[in-house]
Amino acid sequence: MMITGKLFRDAVISGANNISNQRQAVDELNVFPVPDGDTGTNMSMTINNAVGELRNMHSGVSAGDAAKTVASAMLRGARGNSGVILSLIFRGLSKGLAGKDEADAKTLSDAFKLGVDAAYKSVMKPTEGTILTVAREAYENTIPLGIEGGDAAEFLKAYISEAERSLENTPNLLPALAKAGVVDAGGKGLIVILQGMLAVISGGSGIESEDAVKPAAPVAVAAAASGSSEDITFAYCTEFIVNKKSNAKDATALRAFLETIGDCVVVVDDDDIIKVHVHSNHPGKAIEEGLKFGELTKMKIENMREQHNNIIKADEAAQTNRKTPVAPEKDMGFVAVAAGAGIEALFRDLGVDNVVRGGQTMNPSTEDILEAVGQTPAHNVFVLPNNKNIIMAAEQAVALADRNVCVLQSRTIPQGIAAMMSFDPDADFVANRSGMTDALGRVASGQITFAVRDSEYDGHKIKQGEILAMDNGKIVFTETDITKSLVKLTKRLVSSSSSFITVIYGSDVSDEDAQAAYEKLRSKINENIDIVLVNGGQPVYYYIISVE
Repeated sequence: MMITGKLFRDAVISGANNISNQRQAVDELNVFPVPDGDTGTNMSMTINNAVGELRNMHSGVSAGDAAKTVASAMLRGARGNSGVILSLIFRGLSKGLAGKDEADAKTLSDAFKLGVDAAYKSVMKPTEGTILTVAREAYENTIPLGIEGGDAAEFLKAYISEAERSLENTPNLLPALAKAGVVDAGGKGLIVILQGMLAVISGGSGIESEDAVKPAAPVAVAAAASGSSEDITFAYCTEFIVNKKSNAKDATALRAFLETIGDCVVVVDDDDIIKVHVHSNHPGKAIEEGLKFGELTKMKIENMREQHNNIIKADEAAQTNRKTPVAPEKDMGFVAVAAGAGIEALFRDLGVDNVVRGGQTMNPSTEDILEAVGQTPAHNVFVLPNNKNIIMAAEQAVALADRNVCVLQSRTIPQGIAAMMSFDPDADFVANRSGMTDALGRVASGQITFAVRDSEYDGHKIKQGEILAMDNGKIVFTETDITKSLVKLTKRLVSSSSSFITVIYGSDVSDEDAQAAYEKLRSKINENIDIVLVNGGQPVYYYIISVE
């Protein structure tokens, strides 16, 4: 079995559907109990960024070109650390398949090696027991099967089997997983995607999206948007459901007939119905054959040449609406990621040119950040991610931008604010990069939020709904009262050298409650320390605390 471009295209769509269907189950493997962007969701959004382009891809595309399209789209759509690592694995697959019409077992093996290497290089301090380990061990344990001319489907099946073995061992490498009784979420997400791909590569019909109105199996594709509608061999996309009669023949007979009159055949059979999809120039023949198996329902016939022309028009409109990068007019500019009208306004007041809306629970994509960079009229653009799960996505924008981009490693909103306050307009780029980076370490950051699940994390037994207090990203205690949490955490953050405290309250805290909390805090903190209360309007966090 060789993997053609069409097969790779269809397999990725199937893999994207599979992770979309199972994203909640993957999300629930996260051991950190705070509201998060979540691994399954981020991986699903990352790979689904490629699906639209794949559906418009010509069925005669080479494996190398199909893989290149996927890698490029996933790179731009990468969200969260898990999404970035996933995109890097597929970038490796793209490099391994470059210039090849088809892929055998050796090509796949070599490509996975490139993906593993790229993923490890992207992480400054790789942690074993994560998606990195799962991808690497699966590659290492299948090297002997990566032979020239070898069956690609059998190789992928073995790779998934080894990945599953590695995944089961992740709790032995990460104590937090063992305490929570789960395996690594990123590793699980990767396996789910590969299983969806194998469903197609092994000769099956692929995984359908449970959310789609019509089957999202890897078949409903038109000619490439850059090509002609005349390239479409079979013009009519025909879909229907057969309510099977009691003496209906085996559905494989229906599949066999449909394959004689068209392509992209999907026949999904269960006890009561047969779901049918086929591209054909004679949709009536498909319907007549289906009637032999029972009564038909939900029939739909679409002219794919007409669809193709509509896609061309829509793509041209999208290109017109897409923001063109602006010309640089100054030396240095700034992009910050933030959520909440008050926090966004604060960053703009400090000199940020463009704010990308996002943060905890809503990680922006690389493309979101890249577009903001392009709209910043500066030769050198500093990017402040302000969340540890956004840093990697921001860093992917560096190589894609048309100007110099420096991603500062701000992990919290207070760090981002401190960096902006340290900016010196009279200093050059290098001096500001150094000064702003130093400022990140001079601020203590606190967050008050809530637990989204029961968990045992870092020595704390946590119940869903409890108030969580975090000191620079680490959970330090739980509480039942928000104001008590604010006072206790702020006192913990204050040191003998502290002189300034900023308390930013979120959308779930009323002005009255925030003022009362401020008065309580003011009575408990050294009067020589200034305290400023700001309405940030941020979601997720009741309070964000900055101590300098």
